[in-house]
Amino acid sequence: MARTIPPSSKDSKGLAALGGVLVALAACSPLVLSAYGVGVLMQLCAWIALAGSWVAFSGMTGYISLGHAVFYGLGAYLMALAWQGASIFVIVPVAGVAAALLAVAVGYPALRVRGPYFVILTLGISEFLKYIVVAIEAALGSSGRLLIDTPDTVTLFYPMLGLAVLATGINWLLTRSRFGAGLRAIREDEVAAATVGVPTSRLKILAFALSAVIPGMVGALSVLRTTYFEPMQLFSPVTSFTIVTMAIIGGSDRPAGPILGAGFIVLLGELLWARWPQTYMIILGVLLIGFVLLAPGGLSGVLDKLFSRKGAAVNQAGNGGPAAKLSATEGAR
Repeated sequence: MARTIPPSSKDSKGLAALGGVLVALAACSPLVLSAYGVGVLMQLCAWIALAGSWVAFSGMTGYISLGHAVFYGLGAYLMALAWQGASIFVIVPVAGVAAALLAVAVGYPALRVRGPYFVILTLGISEFLKYIVVAIEAALGSSGRLLIDTPDTVTLFYPMLGLAVLATGINWLLTRSRFGAGLRAIREDEVAAATVGVPTSRLKILAFALSAVIPGMVGALSVLRTTYFEPMQLFSPVTSFTIVTMAIIGGSDRPAGPILGAGFIVLLGELLWARWPQTYMIILGVLLIGFVLLAPGGLSGVLDKLFSRKGAAVNQAGNGGPAAKLSATEGAR
């Protein structure tokens, strides 16, 4: 994974201003977009939040998790169980807390291994918990739950936008905090980090729990929009694979990565899903392989290189270019 280079104070202020403008435009979008457009934008915010939560753990530590679908599904399940029995403002935070507690319980043994073993373990745990929910529902004589009288898309859009902003803000803070520096040290060399005093086990569990909170809340909101809970769909590993694809294509350890990756994939999905639904996941796989091999820094890394080259060219032109430098050297002689 590419290393994150903290931007300068001037760049940070510019990015913060650009982010504020984008959030303001998104908040005003329901005034001009159709219901379909708001739905697409809400889905985009959901994927930004999910990919951002993955980056907060996997992008920072190098532990590739394929289990985030279980946190998403757990939030959706809690909402399906508690809907019409409690306020949405209570259920959504409870879903986030429940997902964090599950992450601690799962992460304590799972984070003792790493590399491909951790990848396989998280996928296996996710599938195991999915079939536990399926078994519970079957014992209750249910294969799914219908949610009635759910809020409209516009009402659900604003809290989803808030979760996307929250996920981006968490990643921005991680790149500038001692906590984030400890996670990057784990990614670079966990043994060396532990040797110099970094509490690797504690940081990994805390980061894993932090990365689970937002998927739990996103799942709780998303099931209100679909109005139907079906375990095989909401605990699907495709959700985890899509999250990883978006994060890596965007730039897996950069705050802007989830925004770029989710925007790219959602736009691609809108263009291709209706025409080639059977080959959609194949296209995602090809894109993932291509970015890993050709652009490991993702879209954000590509943009960084383009802007750095452009800035260097502008500076060179402003200084008169190579010819001017040569003339100045001759003049000095």
